[in-house]
Amino acid sequence: MTAFTVWKFEDPTGAQRAASVLEDAEAEGLVTIVDHAVMSWPVGATKPQTHHKHDDPKRGAAWGALWGVLTGALFMVPVVGGVVGVAIGALAKSTEGAGITKEDLTRIRTEIVEGTSALFLVTEDGNLDRLGERFRGSDKTLLSTNLTDAEREILLETFGG
Repeated sequence: MTAFTVWKFEDPTGAQRAASVLEDAEAEGLVTIVDHAVMSWPVGATKPQTHHKHDDPKRGAAWGALWGVLTGALFMVPVVGGVVGVAIGALAKSTEGAGITKEDLTRIRTEIVEGTSALFLVTEDGNLDRLGERFRGSDKTLLSTNLTDAEREILLETFGG
């Protein structure tokens, strides 16, 4: 099963640390990372910075394009009343095929603020129990996923957040 998730971390380096843990887990065969991007918004910066890792060149290209559109449109549009709503509505049309709703986009836009970071992740074949052990106690929140409600509950029970 291919899972799209967005995890928020309460510090600007949390998402990068989590990405490193996942890369180690992938090397051990615990998960397949199809693609991921790390967004960090350091304190004092005017906007977040996004770094995309091309994990699977065959399938990651489409996700890489999505990361660019998603992060660019969400965080480069000024936060002025209806302007953000219109921009998010238009963006939702282009992300609906990936299972990312307008509500997901709004939550990502409002939750990722200065002093935080986010890990945008596409994975397959994860050993949730063993992965969950590596993330217990980390300060993270699941912002978005394309999983069913039942799958989401299992994910939250395993990883917390």
